[in-house]
Amino acid sequence: MTRRPKRYVPLLATVALTLGACPATAHAFGEDADHPPAGRPTGPSGGASGNSLTAGVGTSVTVKQVSGGKGGSSAKPVVAVDPNWKPPSCWYEPVASPEELKDSVEKLKKGGDLVHVTPSLSWGEELMVNHYEKGKEQSDGAKGYKDFNIGKKGKFWRGVMNPDVEDTFEARQCETNLFWQDAGTIPDIKNAPTPEILAGYAYNKIKVPDTEVELKPEGKLTVNLPTWVWLDKGEFEPVKVRAELPGTGLWAETTAKPVSLHLDPGTSDAETFPADGECAVNDDGSIGTPYTKGSSKEDPPCGIRYLRPTNGESFRMKASITWAITWEGNGGAGGDLPDGTFDGAQDVEVQEVQSINR
Repeated sequence: MTRRPKRYVPLLATVALTLGACPATAHAFGEDADHPPAGRPTGPSGGASGNSLTAGVGTSVTVKQVSGGKGGSSAKPVVAVDPNWKPPSCWYEPVASPEELKDSVEKLKKGGDLVHVTPSLSWGEELMVNHYEKGKEQSDGAKGYKDFNIGKKGKFWRGVMNPDVEDTFEARQCETNLFWQDAGTIPDIKNAPTPEILAGYAYNKIKVPDTEVELKPEGKLTVNLPTWVWLDKGEFEPVKVRAELPGTGLWAETTAKPVSLHLDPGTSDAETFPADGECAVNDDGSIGTPYTKGSSKEDPPCGIRYLRPTNGESFRMKASITWAITWEGNGGAGGDLPDGTFDGAQDVEVQEVQSINR
């Protein structure tokens, strides 16, 4: 049988590759008695028995919405109002038990796929056997692992890219080679996973309801008469998303709570109520006040007055909900993340009528 050449192959030529292994330092982690990880797995994690070690380097972090029944209707997540804020680009995860790594190398010896030791670097048979089976040191002094550390309790860890930003330079900064971590510890290195990293990852997974407001009077709006805008209570309730890294005890829940509605009439020939267009969320979760008969000439707490007709065209009115984002995680961790916004737009027509019956 013809074997493939013994070599390592860089999969992304533009990435600076690190051949050294991880330092052996670590810190322990503990369970949070008040917020235990939901559904924590008891078996191997990281997907090494599938395609994780040989064909892909996707994250094992699980994300799910845990509250906010009306959330999830939007096609895209909320957008941070702070343009300088970025989600975590990469981090490290446990990906293989000693037995799983040995299985991958045995398949490699028989002509199988190369093994990913970083998100962008794969090793062939010679390097994998020397470093992880025979325990030979690397040229930079990094210690090897005799017989894949079989019999020891722990996992081999490797960097992963955030799939939401994997085409960025920052996503390629977790290039420490596949390294060992004792069970019950988290690696003490840059970009080690934390609850805050999980919270930031969950941020981009928050899906909120599409923003479409009610307008009164219905139908065509009228020049110089106020249009009342509101959202009924319960339409926009807080949305909570939970992210967990299996096998580590790390988790975070990121919550988006609606705090205001911003109105953009779609034309400069209009006035908003309030003047800045920011309608606060009421204590009961509603926004604005419902229009009632006899309110046609009153200024609404949330609304628009158009000053010219559309004349067969439509104004593209935008309504943007601002969501305050907070998070909490294991060990009592928690804090704030930048507010997020989600826009909705709808066409409105305005007629030139000074008085109508309502």
